[in-house]
Amino acid sequence: MKQIFAACLLFALTAQATAQTYVVGVEQGNFLPHYGVDEQGQYSGFARELLDLFAEHAGVTFIYKPLPVDELMPALVEGEVDFKYPDHPDWARAAKTEDRISYSRPIVEYVDGVLVSPRRLGLDGDHLKRIGLVDGWTARGYEEKIEASQILPVPSDSLPEMIHQALLKNSDGAYYNVVVALHHINNVRVRPGVLVFDPNLPHTRSAYRLSTIRHGDLLPRFDSFLEERHEQVAAIKAKHRVEANIGTEYFGMEQWKVDFLKRQKAKNTQ
Repeated sequence: MKQIFAACLLFALTAQATAQTYVVGVEQGNFLPHYGVDEQGQYSGFARELLDLFAEHAGVTFIYKPLPVDELMPALVEGEVDFKYPDHPDWARAAKTEDRISYSRPIVEYVDGVLVSPRRLGLDGDHLKRIGLVDGWTARGYEEKIEASQILPVPSDSLPEMIHQALLKNSDGAYYNVVVALHHINNVRVRPGVLVFDPNLPHTRSAYRLSTIRHGDLLPRFDSFLEERHEQVAAIKAKHRVEANIGTEYFGMEQWKVDFLKRQKAKNTQ
């Protein structure tokens, strides 16, 4: 009898543990500092640290499944993954699946915009005739001009190739996530400052969210976690610089330049 009871208890505990393990579908590739997947398939960056912290807080286990971007939404719909990150309601609307998906509150803000050479900074949009785009990206705010052939898209297979095209002057600017592009420019085999964000050109400011179809009951706990642990969340954001100076005149600038401008402003106000 005791053996039967022990076996039943073990089965119950195993089932409970299984029920608390979730698969998070994540984007394959390098999108640091937000997130990245290395050659061994290890997921890293801001998103990994944040989601791991929540999993520990909630007493659940997250397993990360890297997939090509165009396979993530089908994987969520078909139940191959329990959650998808990053996500946004507008993305699902394009895929006509928004009525089935639940979303967390905004997690981290981002800006998608155009990076130009310093000599082109401040020029009006009429000077932007060719725009670099990584395959699969849509240049929000430029669709009408592209459709009217007033702006020519210059396609690239990757962020490094798009930056290279801009440096060769094969494009007038490169459209991408500003933080990710500058992280690559300033840290990965590119000379810092060769391209800069132009805030005067059309750009998009929004936020990434966590989404699910079958486990909406966990999202309120995640939202509460973001609120209750806001100081830890802010510290992780600061560590990875995913929102550095966003919403200010210093957004997209190298830190040494930000420090210099702030010192100058302080002197001028004395």
